[in-house]
Amino acid sequence: MGNQNAVHVALVGDFDPSVTAHQAIPFALNLAAEVEGLAISFDWLPTPSAHDNTALGRFDGIWCVPASPYQNTDGALNAIRYAREHQVPFLGTCGGFQHALIEYARNVLGWADAEHAETAPDAPRAVITPLSCALVEKADLIELVSGSKIAQAYGVRQATQTYHCRYGLNTDLVNELLAGPLAATGHDQTGDVRVVELAGHPFFVATLFQPERAALTGETPPIVAAFVRACAVYGLLGKSRC
Repeated sequence: MGNQNAVHVALVGDFDPSVTAHQAIPFALNLAAEVEGLAISFDWLPTPSAHDNTALGRFDGIWCVPASPYQNTDGALNAIRYAREHQVPFLGTCGGFQHALIEYARNVLGWADAEHAETAPDAPRAVITPLSCALVEKADLIELVSGSKIAQAYGVRQATQTYHCRYGLNTDLVNELLAGPLAATGHDQTGDVRVVELAGHPFFVATLFQPERAALTGETPPIVAAFVRACAVYGLLGKSRC
């Protein structure tokens, strides 16, 4: 059962102080907690340690963070699967978005050969492939689907967001991959998928962009605030964890 006095978040990824997103995430969480009137704590959970479901069960939320390839891909996928199957609030940004799609493809759709082209460039079924135009230190306008969690968080239908990535969802697999409960809820101006959410889950949102970066200018990222709020609800419910 989560600590009812503080939200406790797992940051699944391999911390690197030189990564801008990693610098931003603590600020984003603290700003979000302040907005929500909550106390918060967080632990960086290296991907080799993310195989431990007992450790994952101590958290009120799981954020799979940027900077892939991860040291241990299977560890990251296990953490995402744990969040999905145990109804733990989940946020994935950049690499977290990419690996959320791979985890879903493998474990929900049964695509055992689903891969990331960065680590398996010759894979016959690469769910994640190079973007036609790399989005490294670039900003773009995102169209948000009405009624989605991310649209509700931002309170608008459009938001400009910043990226640092070279890989995204394979456009050839979009219709097949997102035909079920995992749905696209944000697109760029060309219609490419930039946000996905899982229906029937209290909070499972993944973005290819890095909303946490807004915190470096003192702005609370709305989707991070929504994530923290969901974590608080989960902790108060005191769900059984395993």
